[in-house]
Amino acid sequence: MLKFALYAHLKAKPGKSAEVEALLKSAVAMAQAEPGTATWYAFAEDDQSFGIFDTFETEEARQAHLDGPIAKALMSKADELLSQPPGIHKIRVIGAKVAGK
Repeated sequence: MLKFALYAHLKAKPGKSAEVEALLKSAVAMAQAEPGTATWYAFAEDDQSFGIFDTFETEEARQAHLDGPIAKALMSKADELLSQPPGIHKIRVIGAKVAGK
């Protein structure tokens, strides 16, 4: 069962929303290459607010993701693209519905 998750909230600087969205779109391939990342979603909440939500079966997989290429890419661009540091929340999943399972 998917027991562990992450939610990251990202607030783009004025005029940087398109670049944040492009960065998130480019991260899909990186997420697909991570064997421990069960699900990965990037989304726009509004014109300047974005988020990432992903799930994992183990704490080790979640930590590997936090230490991986998506986090490194995001943090390397954070000062340039974001108006505040990313808000990253570790979440414990208490229920889920996954299609086909």
